[in-house]
Amino acid sequence: MEKVYVAIGNDVQEGLATLEWTLRKWSSVNISIVILHADINKDYVYTYYGKLPASYVNDESVDYLNKFEQGKVNKILNQYIAFCGQVQTETLNIAKYDEPIPKRILQVISGHRICKLVMGITFLKSSSMKCNNIFSGLKYIQRNKPYFCELYLTSGGRLFYLKERNNEEVIEDDQGDTVAKLNKKRGSFKGWIGKLFPENAKNNQTASSLTSAESVPTWDKCTEEIEEYFNQLQGSYVDEESEIVQVSSDGLENSRSKELDIPKDLNPIQKTEFLRIKVGEARDAIHTYKREAKESGKRCSKAEWAINLCTSRVSDLETRLNEETMKRRDFENDLHTVKEEVTENQIRLQQNKSKLNSTLEILKELPNKLKSVTLEKSQHEEQLKKMIHIRGTMILEIENLRKQKDVMQRRIEFCKDKDAIETVKRLNDLSFSYKEFTADEIRAGTENFSDHCRIKCSGDYTNVYRAQINHATVAVKLYDFETKHVSDGEFDNKVKILSRVQHPHLVAMLGFCRELKCIVFEYMHQSCLRNVLFSNSRKKQALNWHAKVCVAADVCSGLTYLHLAKPRLMVHGNLNLTNILLDCNNVAKLHGFRLDMLNDESDVRSDIRDFGSLVLQLLTGRNWCGPLDEVLDQRAGDWPLEVAIEIARIGIRCSCRHGEDDVYTRMTMVMKDMEEVRKMADDRVADVGCLGNEFSADLEIPSFFFCPILQDVMKDPHIASDGFSYELSAIKQWLDMGNNTSPMTNLELEHQWLTPNHTLRSLIQDWHMKRSIPIPLT
Repeated sequence: MEKVYVAIGNDVQEGLATLEWTLRKWSSVNISIVILHADINKDYVYTYYGKLPASYVNDESVDYLNKFEQGKVNKILNQYIAFCGQVQTETLNIAKYDEPIPKRILQVISGHRICKLVMGITFLKSSSMKCNNIFSGLKYIQRNKPYFCELYLTSGGRLFYLKERNNEEVIEDDQGDTVAKLNKKRGSFKGWIGKLFPENAKNNQTASSLTSAESVPTWDKCTEEIEEYFNQLQGSYVDEESEIVQVSSDGLENSRSKELDIPKDLNPIQKTEFLRIKVGEARDAIHTYKREAKESGKRCSKAEWAINLCTSRVSDLETRLNEETMKRRDFENDLHTVKEEVTENQIRLQQNKSKLNSTLEILKELPNKLKSVTLEKSQHEEQLKKMIHIRGTMILEIENLRKQKDVMQRRIEFCKDKDAIETVKRLNDLSFSYKEFTADEIRAGTENFSDHCRIKCSGDYTNVYRAQINHATVAVKLYDFETKHVSDGEFDNKVKILSRVQHPHLVAMLGFCRELKCIVFEYMHQSCLRNVLFSNSRKKQALNWHAKVCVAADVCSGLTYLHLAKPRLMVHGNLNLTNILLDCNNVAKLHGFRLDMLNDESDVRSDIRDFGSLVLQLLTGRNWCGPLDEVLDQRAGDWPLEVAIEIARIGIRCSCRHGEDDVYTRMTMVMKDMEEVRKMADDRVADVGCLGNEFSADLEIPSFFFCPILQDVMKDPHIASDGFSYELSAIKQWLDMGNNTSPMTNLELEHQWLTPNHTLRSLIQDWHMKRSIPIPLT
């Protein structure tokens, strides 16, 4: 692994940019990075108020501030290491000795045999080097580095080179473009730094403008100037003092000697010329003394300025030092609190270690157990795959058998209904005798005519009760109650007429009770047609268009039978949605028709108009009256256009007034057209493309409808403690046999309580209602 040394300073942004350039440069090579950083300068201390000589601060404060400064450096180094990510990174401190930092860098290169060195411009800047010395330091390193070291100089994440051209020092980037030029005579290295760091240059310009505007010298601005001035004073103080003393003594001696050194052998003219020369020399000496006195005055004023500035700075530092002392006390209190928290955390850590040791012991035992469990799991998985394959095959066979069973059940039910109708017809042909029930049987079946057995229609109570007689559900209609009384003769006449009226689409009479004056009819499970069409209950499923056509045809058949009755015709007289009842297979039957024989053509015409209104209500799904301006009932599905047109035509022709063209005058005419429409609807249903999507969902029985024990659709589902639903009779038999385990999981049941699953029961009932729609068998 190749090592790349990166020398970066304390400027985090510049340091991260240098590291990013390094990682990008050697991204395709496996390298490790060694970060070179300079040690802190212990000759000075850094506080919130600036840089001070270490001798001006007591030892305790120096140690504290040095630790604080070292902590900042360590934090910056941690940021650099974290930025390198997965690349192996370490740090190397360049300790400061008496040699300048460029020489120390060359010593480190030779001592560690550094082959690749990336140096950021801020490294020398953060090493307390002045701006005018940074350029010379970089040149010194570049010229004197060993031959085996490759040096890369960067700034702001960009590579640059130092070159000399036409007595100018030029900085070029990696593209060969000139970034800055430095004139050796002017030494404008500070301007070059400003070009490399435009943000710092702008900040310096802003700070200088603010300072000049406020005309208040700041310590940060004057620090370097005062340090230079102090060094000059230390070097020149003794020389100037001795020089001044020597000059003054020489002057006195010269002045004394001048009075004595005039030659005596000179004539007056020569003596005058000699004195003129001496006066000129004295005048030059006076000018020299005046110039030196003026320079001494300037130095004195500058010294006073420095003394005043240092005095104000000392007072400011004393104030801030007191504040720092207070903050230090707060930090010590916080440190004490943190130490207590660390102690508590160490105690918790010890506890966690003990728990971890016990956990590790358990983990040591886990591999062996895991191997055995894995082996058993693989064996069980193989067995499970085989069982799943067998189960899939059995499910397919069960589905086929279930479909065959459904077909056979429907055929059996159809044959039973057909046989029952034929048997009733034969019995009616032989005799018109019906069973006469006793009053006790009627009261027992209706629970003494309780309200919960009373049948509602359109939300209103009727005089019809649901009853259980001889294990069969029947409907009992009262003809003699508080608001209406019927004589014995009238009641016998109703029984006699109803016993002679027998048709598949008329509600059949099963018996009567002369004592209570009530008649027993067959029970229609779906109640009246109004409840089915206009009920908002979710349990009531909307009839599809084919079922509506069948209902209209059934009503037409029953009404035609009444109109063809002998020896005199019969009419319904009150044909509406309330007097049309539906059984469990949505077969429509008429109820509530008039039992007298005193009818004429107007009554027949009224029945035809009522039938036309009924047909239009079935077509639109609304309580229709008046002109046909409603849309088709969308709840019934997609009506075939030709079927809807024919149904609408029949309804309109029935609703026309007598004497208008194309009006029905006999129900036989209506019956003929209605049979054609029904045949057309049956043909459409037989077409696979017509109601296939609607009925395919009904033919598929959801798996959760089946009892896990009986493997048949449940009628009364109950939830056991294992969470599965069973048929009530089957799970009771399972528990009565002494089993206390689940039939599904073979695990022990927590208890033997059973909870009715009303939601599943409602879903099964809805599915049964959808299944009751006749589907042609192909």
